[in-house]
Amino acid sequence: MPATPPKSSETQPAPLKLRRVAIDTYRENVAYLHRDCAIYRAEGFQALSKVEVRANGRRILASLNVVDDGCIVAVDELGLSEDAFALLGVADGHPASISQAEPPASIPALHRKIAGERLTREDFRGIVRDIAEHRYSKIELTAFVVACNQGELDREEVYFLSDAMAMVGRRLDWHEHPVVDKHCIGGIPGNRTSMLVVPIAAAHGMLCPKTSSRAITSPAGTADTMEVLANVEIPFARLEEIVREHRGCLAWGGTSDLSPADDVLISVERPLSIDSPGQMVASILSKKVAAGSTHLLLDIPVGPTAKVRSMPEAQRLRKLFEFVSGRMGLAIDVLISDGRQPVGNGIGPVLEARDVLQVLQNDPAAPQDLRQKSLRLAGRMLEFDPDVRGGDGYAIARDILDSGRALAKMHAIMQAQGLRSFDWRQPPLAPLSFEVCAPQDGVVIGIDNLQLARIARLAGAPKVQGAGVDLLHKLGAAVSQGQPLYRVYAAYAADLEFARQACLRSNGFTLGRAEELAPLFVEC
Repeated sequence: MPATPPKSSETQPAPLKLRRVAIDTYRENVAYLHRDCAIYRAEGFQALSKVEVRANGRRILASLNVVDDGCIVAVDELGLSEDAFALLGVADGHPASISQAEPPASIPALHRKIAGERLTREDFRGIVRDIAEHRYSKIELTAFVVACNQGELDREEVYFLSDAMAMVGRRLDWHEHPVVDKHCIGGIPGNRTSMLVVPIAAAHGMLCPKTSSRAITSPAGTADTMEVLANVEIPFARLEEIVREHRGCLAWGGTSDLSPADDVLISVERPLSIDSPGQMVASILSKKVAAGSTHLLLDIPVGPTAKVRSMPEAQRLRKLFEFVSGRMGLAIDVLISDGRQPVGNGIGPVLEARDVLQVLQNDPAAPQDLRQKSLRLAGRMLEFDPDVRGGDGYAIARDILDSGRALAKMHAIMQAQGLRSFDWRQPPLAPLSFEVCAPQDGVVIGIDNLQLARIARLAGAPKVQGAGVDLLHKLGAAVSQGQPLYRVYAAYAADLEFARQACLRSNGFTLGRAEELAPLFVEC
């Protein structure tokens, strides 16, 4: 039987012209084809199917959206979302081709996880590899996240997931020991201790390459707050230079290609507000191992409205972290801390940056809870240094802070990353505000972390850096009826009204008698 002759150039579909569609699809590559496009009809594409886009020797995988408006994409054009266009790295109008993508090889393993089965190390490696290569659609990603959340992962599976996530992407080796890092599991508004611990540790001479995520469900993450003071989106080569020269950094981890699958998973976890223990451990430890850390200080706050509500729950989480980190060769020190209320006075990027600089400046008005917790954490981190005796770290950290060495180190890091103008005495707060006042006389016996974080987010944080909540009273404070408890800042009238309505439903403060104050969780 004669061979089928190749198609003539006349029957080959003409390449499409690339068009940058200015839509932020947040960590998802999206391609756009017009419904009347000849290739769309010929190939039998379906909306939301995975496609492969090729141009100038490069290829990316994307989810397909179909449009009917020629103003978005013409019939001879192939549109790409912001992320996808940046990854392909060619100019508008460049010729490109599109074809059906092969289904991810790990889909059978995903189906088994959805069915509640226990997965192997190779199963997790396959799933994570496909996730990092953007082979999964948002629907498939959501299925994986929910399956791991509902069925929970046993501790071996958590290790398999953590190890797989650390293996994909860049793995750093600083050729130094120890390389230290600090992380808090979150759930406590404010709590910008990393921005104090890092300069203290770096001033002591320890290598502390701190990369952080942006906020997932909180009003600000470390990267969001640091961005008020300096650039945090730094090319890896420059970041490495900064760490070598200044012994530390405070940067967003998304530009470093460290555990890239984690950033993709976060894009699903964020809108779902899912942060299961197994996924939390895998996310944190994979990033630390990939970043070349040898020693990790982990903060687990415990409180009635924290992520972890009880001491037994905190101890179980501590054991899971210790098991997985031990299997991954990472030394870990876990601090279980008091999480009954926000740490510091500000909730939101600008307000939190103000608190940090007040502590670094040794200003009398600085929030003492932020100062003391940062010193305790920094002291524990300094004790990773074999030349520091156990128990001596706190005094060394306090001396570094009080002497101004931490401030000088922080300023050097900010200067190296790209200093931004910021006056902590007159912080650039959002222009609209209102105060929430005490409805009666009493003592503050409870503060709802979740509600205050929600109010700050409704006010616009972290997208609006100057939005948020400024606390005027903390636990144990005696207040009179009509006295302001906190002030809310917003940039837009709609955001201000959203926050005001949330405050009317619940202001997040509980007033009572001093003897009703919940006891302090012992830090250990």
